[in-house]
Amino acid sequence: MQVEFWADVICPWCYIGKARFDKALAGFEHRAEVTVVHRAFELDPHKEGVESVQAMLAAKFGPRAAEMEDSVAQLARDEGLEYRLDREVGNTFDVHRLLHLAGERGVQAEVLDAVLHANFGQARSLFTPESLTEIATGAGLDAADVKTVLEDPAMYADEVRADEQRAREIGVSGVPFVVVAGRLAVAGAQPAELFGRALTQAWEA
Repeated sequence: MQVEFWADVICPWCYIGKARFDKALAGFEHRAEVTVVHRAFELDPHKEGVESVQAMLAAKFGPRAAEMEDSVAQLARDEGLEYRLDREVGNTFDVHRLLHLAGERGVQAEVLDAVLHANFGQARSLFTPESLTEIATGAGLDAADVKTVLEDPAMYADEVRADEQRAREIGVSGVPFVVVAGRLAVAGAQPAELFGRALTQAWEA
């Protein structure tokens, strides 16, 4: 049974939602027969440059920004996740391209987890070739492969855009968004119990 998980790597709700989904999957009787595939979704596909999360949120939400981020941080920590407030945000297209490479190499889950932990747990940059290469190779990708992809913006670009086009076609307007067995959708960072019910329902169907 395939699970498709649309997410952006700088989305805190995706970080939390994936932890909750992983908890549900760990308790699912047929977990060995479930394949989880990352699907690309860019929160800000036209983003240029890099800025701090605090600056981005302040520009978007004003005085409420700090309180909102503190609230999300507490939810993440409640799931046992590390959550740094001094992160950066930037364009994530290259990260999604690398995740497609990782999928071909059979280490997509490992690279995705490494990227999420680096960003949210360690506040490491995802937006320089040096940092991204270090994170990706530490999770199992070959450094030469990573270098080749990062130096060729056309590699895996069509695959990323195909993920995003399919998201538009099925009405995805925000992430995380999970599709189980091609038929059952779960939107948002739902509780692990709800993800568990979705897995069971899709399996039984």
